[in-house]
Amino acid sequence: MSLDRRTFVAQLSVLGLGGAFAETLWARACDQERITVEMVKDAEAVAGLEFSEEEREMMLRGLERNLTSYEQLRQVTIPNSVPPAVHFDPRLPHVRLPRDGEPDAAARVVEIPRRFERVRISSQGRVRRPADLEEAAFWPVTRLSELVRSRQVTSEELTEMYLDRLRRHGPLLEAVITLTDELALRQARRADADLRAGRYRGPLHGIPWGAKDLLAVEGYPTTWGAKPYEEQVFAGDATVVRRLEEAGAVLVAKLTLGALAMGDVWYGGRTRNPWDLEQGSSGSSAGSAAATVAGLVGFGIGTETLGSIVSPATRTGASGLRPTFGRVSRHGAMALSWTMDKIGPLCRSAEDCALVFTAIHGADGNDPTAHTVPFAWDGDSDLSGLRVGYLRSAFGREPRGENEEELAESRQAIALESAALEVVRSAVEAAGGRLIPVELPNDLPVSALRIILTAEAGAAFDELTRSGRDDLLVRQDAGAWPNTFRQARMIPAVEYIQANRVRTMLMQQMARALADVDVFVTPSYADNVLLITNLTGHPCAVVPSGMIDGHPGSISFIGNLWKDGEALRVAKAYQDATGHHLGVPERFR
Repeated sequence: MSLDRRTFVAQLSVLGLGGAFAETLWARACDQERITVEMVKDAEAVAGLEFSEEEREMMLRGLERNLTSYEQLRQVTIPNSVPPAVHFDPRLPHVRLPRDGEPDAAARVVEIPRRFERVRISSQGRVRRPADLEEAAFWPVTRLSELVRSRQVTSEELTEMYLDRLRRHGPLLEAVITLTDELALRQARRADADLRAGRYRGPLHGIPWGAKDLLAVEGYPTTWGAKPYEEQVFAGDATVVRRLEEAGAVLVAKLTLGALAMGDVWYGGRTRNPWDLEQGSSGSSAGSAAATVAGLVGFGIGTETLGSIVSPATRTGASGLRPTFGRVSRHGAMALSWTMDKIGPLCRSAEDCALVFTAIHGADGNDPTAHTVPFAWDGDSDLSGLRVGYLRSAFGREPRGENEEELAESRQAIALESAALEVVRSAVEAAGGRLIPVELPNDLPVSALRIILTAEAGAAFDELTRSGRDDLLVRQDAGAWPNTFRQARMIPAVEYIQANRVRTMLMQQMARALADVDVFVTPSYADNVLLITNLTGHPCAVVPSGMIDGHPGSISFIGNLWKDGEALRVAKAYQDATGHHLGVPERFR
């Protein structure tokens, strides 16, 4: 008569061989064992742990059960759009969202026209249509909108002009994945008809724009910049796409991103820097930044998880806003890291960013992390009443480089940073304030928290890894996604949770560090500022700071939580004083 497991284990126990050892023998006797003590020992090394032989034996049955659970979970098809049942919130306990006095304001979906009631564009003087409309290709939205509003140019004319530039220059820049010309002309004609009927939707009315191709647009491919998803089409529009259409904007193209939101290499090539076509535009919002600066669109929409707005803005000389985490719905956007992904504009000026942000921010009922927080903009306001700081340790650093050329570039960068600080100081003092020195937390292992992004990205593209289709991605080096996704499988769940607990400690320290300021200025890549502020959810306005050997540099303005508008105010004051954002790449004139 055959034995069942319980009888087998009981009989061995009589001989003093019970417990985990008996369970292991039973599994072997039934030819069910898939995990061995040797495997556990090897896994310990990967996890940085050490167990005793007895502890390893004891773990086997539980690990086998876990493996069965993993296999069961993998039978479930989980679309990229499904978030985990936990949500990151940049607010610490007892911190309330800024509201308009209505108890449900944080969840309220505000109609687009009402949003622009709180917007006052800076004085533009007299805006006249140029003899050659293509001269306006590099104009900011603030000026383009006046051309449309005053009916000196139709949206259809403007759209045709940008579509022509996209066709001519897009292949050279490698910044366009899909032209949406039919949709664009339909939207442009509707914008013109609305204007003739007296329905003006605001400063984005009739303005052509480009979307980073991880935003769903109904009827068009959404490729995520990656070969495995080249034919992917979604049934509806992303919230950001829909809101911009409601604001009257005209979608002319879906623009490149580095595959699955990393870098500037996509399945069709490498997006170029408009200032230097031998150089990539950085990423991952590569096409949105490059096309905007090259005058191929009026503005672009990008996303940032860890530098994907700041980095291409720095490389190309665009002006960008990475909003406070949770201010813009990510519904309809590719998920990479549910606790770090953010959507924001890439434009020609900080004020343009404010206008686009006005249209796209707020709750939508689809993204549970999205909140409605009041936002108003007065382009003619100065810095009165703002508490502006500077990251003291980041300025005045020593030049670094392995050769004289690198040292020379480092000196130029430091000079630009120092000059930017003095411009901001003058603007603050002119408004009756003073710059306040701040320092960021430095006693936590911030770099170690990158495993949060790695683990979440690995989960977001789990099926891609297990199917082997990650081999279709262009980049296959040690720093590329395929290898990173595989490494993510080796991050213990406990360590991921511990990293998020340390993240909470980091948030607490940042709250104390920034208690006396609304905004602080910093070199864009100083210390760990990029990683820290992406982890804590703080907003960043990044703008060009001048040229270094023919290439743009940048300076960043980090706002306290929900202080996106304040960061943009300081960035605009800087741009008003310098004009660095007005430069035009010669090749695309």
